[in-house]
Amino acid sequence: MAQGVWTIAEQRDGEFRKITFEVVSEGRRLADALGVELTAIVLGAGMKDKAAVLAQYGADRVIVADDPRLETYTTDAYTSVLSQILSAAEQGVVLMGASVQGKDLAGRLSARLEAGMAQDCTAFSIEDGEFVAVRPIYAGKAYVKLGFPAGGFRIATARPNVMSIAELDAGRSCEVVDAEFKLDDAELKTRVVEVLADESGKIDLTEADKIVSGGRGMKGPENYAILEELAALIGAAVGASRSAVDAGWRPHADQVGQTGKVVSPNLYIACGISGAIQHLAGMGTSKYIVAINKDPDAPIFQRADYGVVADLFDVVPALTEEVKKIL
Repeated sequence: MAQGVWTIAEQRDGEFRKITFEVVSEGRRLADALGVELTAIVLGAGMKDKAAVLAQYGADRVIVADDPRLETYTTDAYTSVLSQILSAAEQGVVLMGASVQGKDLAGRLSARLEAGMAQDCTAFSIEDGEFVAVRPIYAGKAYVKLGFPAGGFRIATARPNVMSIAELDAGRSCEVVDAEFKLDDAELKTRVVEVLADESGKIDLTEADKIVSGGRGMKGPENYAILEELAALIGAAVGASRSAVDAGWRPHADQVGQTGKVVSPNLYIACGISGAIQHLAGMGTSKYIVAINKDPDAPIFQRADYGVVADLFDVVPALTEEVKKIL
């Protein structure tokens, strides 16, 4: 395999998202294993001065595509620019985050480049000089190792919070160059008319280090207040099961699961969640899982690292009080 490893940076409002540093760090590890160069590609407007920070996470070179039409993500514009940049290399490994943007972009880019693709991966490796990706299947019941055909590009998206971020090397620098591309307005079928930003200040579930989730056992929307209080104390996001969202207790943006958001925090506290397979598929890769449920036979206990068989309305307030004592 030649031509190196490429990582696609993701930014929002001119700031790199955490998943960018994760894929650049993982790209550095893979590039070292292959003995090739790591290139990071940044798309946006006014990002060139900020792009140099990616060298501190391992990039050997950063290519910046700067254009007002790239300030906010659209599939057509990003696919066009990236395919132009990558086509010059002809082959290599391309990594990006398995975010909403990354999953959308990876699918379109793989079609444009006629490249193999693996979505929502939890591990990467180099075996016999070839790139191998690992991803969950059957709603997380099993994992599959995927190889790629020889030649061409190999595209993969990394599940957020799974890949470790390299220790920052403040003294490291690299070449930052302008990308050569042509962007024809005629080929852009969509444009961003308005962005309705979430001004609640809540932590994004997909990037949260800690999550406190509630399910049907919460009994009603008003009871999520006890989860909000605990989450605020420990710096966690608040999630919900599909049943809670379907009941109208929480917005869809809070849903964790196969049809919601896939999360991988260091700590996941499941309160009143039985543990349906669809929910487990969305949080099963969490580092530590704590389950609180009155039913000792609830499936969630089969995946939990710590289980509390008790009424969550007794346990959560008590836990909150204990946290207050040590803060």
